[in-house]
Amino acid sequence: MLFVCLGNICRSPAAEGLFLHRLELRGLSDAFVVDSAGTGSWHVGKRADARMIRAAEARGVVLPSRARQITAADLQTFDLILTMDPSNLENVRKLVPAEAISARIEPMTAYCRRYRTDAVPDPYYGGADGFNDVLDLLEDACDGLLDALLERRGNG
Repeated sequence: MLFVCLGNICRSPAAEGLFLHRLELRGLSDAFVVDSAGTGSWHVGKRADARMIRAAEARGVVLPSRARQITAADLQTFDLILTMDPSNLENVRKLVPAEAISARIEPMTAYCRRYRTDAVPDPYYGGADGFNDVLDLLEDACDGLLDALLERRGNG
């Protein structure tokens, strides 16, 4: 699965790290291929935003990736692409014609169980609380996502 946000330095690497952490806690680290990307290229090669790294580390979560831009090939490589907001969803769907997409493309928030929102807010221009709020929302969505995937596989 591929988590996608705008620049791949806040939301999508946080989702990737949280999901990897959830897999590790359940002994499923080898069960899924997990990555993240951004729709823009501004931060390619950079680590996640230092504020997001600190907030994640305070929860025992490592953010391992470096920013990269999503490619049309990703829509063939990954089975599931999870976007952080409606703009990301639209931009991913525009990469190639619909008939050429083999991945399911869904909003990450579709898997939230406690939160009702259509977007994971971008914390980049806000304060530290915004990063923690994003992590709370993504923890909820990652738990819902993993439960749904395991149920589909018959491992739930």
